[in-house]
Amino acid sequence: MEERIIKKLMTSVKCTSCGQNYEARDVKILGNHEDLYFLQVTCSACHSRYMITAAVNDRKNPEIISDLTEEELTKFKNTGAPDTNDVLDMHAYLKDFNGDFSGLFGYKKCQ
Repeated sequence: MEERIIKKLMTSVKCTSCGQNYEARDVKILGNHEDLYFLQVTCSACHSRYMITAAVNDRKNPEIISDLTEEELTKFKNTGAPDTNDVLDMHAYLKDFNGDFSGLFGYKKCQ
């Protein structure tokens, strides 16, 4: 993967000391081994310096790790993304939700 792409990705990361986003010029790539990159970042705001190890790959189809069955994966894959009405429906439901997840999912409470 190109260094400029890794530096661009790091601009979405915030400094753990002050919360400022890193800039591409704050990132120095020290080396890599396969998908594992070793970076040194220096915050331009507070000058804190960190070593970061990042797993970065550019595979088009990453492996899916899930506890869903094949049937469930197929069902949700074909469902589509939630739309505005789905979000509004959930908001209306949660507004009056009492927090009883056991009752919501039909589980019996343990005595």
